[in-house]
Amino acid sequence: MARMTSGWQRWAEARRSVISTFFSSYPVAWIDLAVYPSPMSEPEAIQDSNARDPRAAARTVWTRAVLGDPDANPVRASMDAGFRSYWRVHTPDGTGLLKSAIVMDSPPDQDDVRPWLKIRTLLESGGVRVPGVLAQDVEAGFLLLEDLGPDTYLHVIDTGNADLLFDHAISQLLKLQAIAPPADLPGYDDAMLARELHLFDEWFCGHHLGMNLDRDDMQTLDDAYRVLIDNALAQPQVLVHRDFMPRNLMPVQARLEDGAPDGPAVLDFQDAVRGPIAYDALSLFKDAFLSWPRLRVSIWLELYHARATEAGLPVPPLVQFMRDAELIGVQRHLKVIGIFARLHHRDGKPKYLADVPRFFIYLDGVLPRYPELSGLRRFIEHKVKPAVARLQAVAPA
Repeated sequence: MARMTSGWQRWAEARRSVISTFFSSYPVAWIDLAVYPSPMSEPEAIQDSNARDPRAAARTVWTRAVLGDPDANPVRASMDAGFRSYWRVHTPDGTGLLKSAIVMDSPPDQDDVRPWLKIRTLLESGGVRVPGVLAQDVEAGFLLLEDLGPDTYLHVIDTGNADLLFDHAISQLLKLQAIAPPADLPGYDDAMLARELHLFDEWFCGHHLGMNLDRDDMQTLDDAYRVLIDNALAQPQVLVHRDFMPRNLMPVQARLEDGAPDGPAVLDFQDAVRGPIAYDALSLFKDAFLSWPRLRVSIWLELYHARATEAGLPVPPLVQFMRDAELIGVQRHLKVIGIFARLHHRDGKPKYLADVPRFFIYLDGVLPRYPELSGLRRFIEHKVKPAVARLQAVAPA
């Protein structure tokens, strides 16, 4: 602990000269945003847990069987943006006390649990803290997992503890990135990056805003997408989590009895790929559900870069890394805006739309610094934002 704290202090003291060098030529004023959590940063209220649930009976029967407890009753703990759900169950431990575990319910026809198990094994082999698996039925889509508690980083992080928590998160990220991606792991290739970017024009601009994009609009977007894709492909390639953010980190301690490493524990890793080294670090500090002042984000990115360099990871020089982080951030922001619109219109999950403005704030802070993205900036300013305003004007109060 002392080593990480002193490392943080050393790089925090040195950051002014490096940060000023990187930003000195940029005329854009920094916006010192306060920590701005979305409503989702509060512990989610799980409503209608006993509503129509076609897997409820099978889940309960399986849980009781693996625990050997005919009275075990799984109670909803949380849900994904996808199809998985999580259920907490308490059962006697033989001493008169109750022990708890988590049942992951992953419907096989919608969300195969095998990729989750495969990546979990990969991460654990590299020393990354992941949930323990107590029992599994792959064909049925049920896992019994170690209960890591009710809170993620999103619930406990604040301005006072963020430096320490992020320092610990960087430790896990460095372990993850040091793992050699398996040969059969998908790559974050041209096609995948483009497919993600087109979620923005298809689902947000088209389905959500009702915009009819003409040939010139699509050419403008395709030109910007090309810049972002080329940058991502040019970055050093490592194992990428793809959602390495506070909501997917849990502040747990070491399990001394079986040698599990210190936390935070890493969750939601099943979509890992081989991709650009700046992706996960940027995702950690420019979160989907929590915003930080830009200067603080820059300091944390510098700290990550220093520790990654020390660990022997293939990060480029700092100025290039900061550029790479901002450009892969633009790709991620556009993708997530599209995903949140799709969650609303296709999957009936409207709550994510509340966080869309956060991503436009991120984009507003980056796009003016990159002339090669000036077309995207004009498109957002002159077409997307007016369309958002028109939609808000007709929305019911």
